[in-house]
Amino acid sequence: MPFLHLSVRIDPNSGFCFGVIYAIQMAEDLLDEQGYLYCLGDIVHNDEEVQRLEERGLRIICHERLAELRNEAVLIRAHGEPPATYQMALENNLTLIDASCPVVLKLQNRIKASYDKKEQIFIYGKHGHAEVLGLLGQTSGNAVVFESLDELLSHELPENITLYSQTTKSTNSFYDIKNQLETRGYQVNANDTICRQVSNRDKDLRRFAAQYDQIVFVSGTKSSNGKVLYQVCKETNPLTHFISNVAEIDAAWFRPGQSVGICGATSTPMWLMEQVRERLLSL
Repeated sequence: MPFLHLSVRIDPNSGFCFGVIYAIQMAEDLLDEQGYLYCLGDIVHNDEEVQRLEERGLRIICHERLAELRNEAVLIRAHGEPPATYQMALENNLTLIDASCPVVLKLQNRIKASYDKKEQIFIYGKHGHAEVLGLLGQTSGNAVVFESLDELLSHELPENITLYSQTTKSTNSFYDIKNQLETRGYQVNANDTICRQVSNRDKDLRRFAAQYDQIVFVSGTKSSNGKVLYQVCKETNPLTHFISNVAEIDAAWFRPGQSVGICGATSTPMWLMEQVRERLLSL
C-alpha cells in the first residue's frame, strides 16, 4: 500500500491543564522517592496515562480501600475531595498529599462560605463527578446539582438562587442558565467559577479544527471535558475522529496528501498525541 503522505500537526493548546500537570508532577516526584504511591481515584481521566504511572508504582484506590488503609501517604488528585475524606485521613493516620487544583480549592471555599451564610446553593455540574462530589461535601450534601435548565426547573426553586458551576463547564451554558432564570423572575447570585484555561479551549479548538481536512481527537472515554471538546471539534469539522489510543487509528479514514490536526482534552498527555502523530506520518 503506498504511503498517504499526510501533513500532521498537534494543536499547541491541547494537552494537560496546569492542575493536572501539577498533580502528575507531584506523583512522579513521590514515585521516584519511595517507589509506590496510593492515589484516590484515577489521577487523570485518561487510561493510557494512568497505566503509564501504574507501571511506575502508582496504586489507584477507591474510598472503600482508603477506609482500610493505615499509616500511608495518599495523593488527592486535581478534582479535589469533600471534607469527609480529610476527616477519615486524620482518623486513620494517613498523610494526604493534596494535589487539588487551586481553581477547584477556591471554588470549594466559596461554596462553603455561601453555605455557612445559609444560602440555597445550586451547582451546574455532572452528577457523580469527582469534582462535584467534593463541592457537594462543602454543603454536607445539601446543595442541588443539576445538568440542564430543565432539570433545575424540575426542583421547587426559592426566589433567591445562589448559582455555582463545576470548573470545566461551558461559560456560555452557565450564563444562559442565569439569564433564563432571571427572565423567569428569580434573583440569581451567579458565581462564575469556571476555569478559563478550560473554557477558552472552546474558541481555540474551533480555530484549530477549521484549518485541517480531518481532525483526530485524542481523549480518555471517562473525560467529561473530552466529550465536550470533541463535540466542539465535530461541529467545526465533521471529519473529526475520536480515539483513546494509537491502535484505534484507521488508515481508511484518510486520503493521500490530506492535512490532519491532532488535539485532545485537558486530561490528554502530550506524549500520547505525539504517538498518534508518529502513527499518522507512517501511514
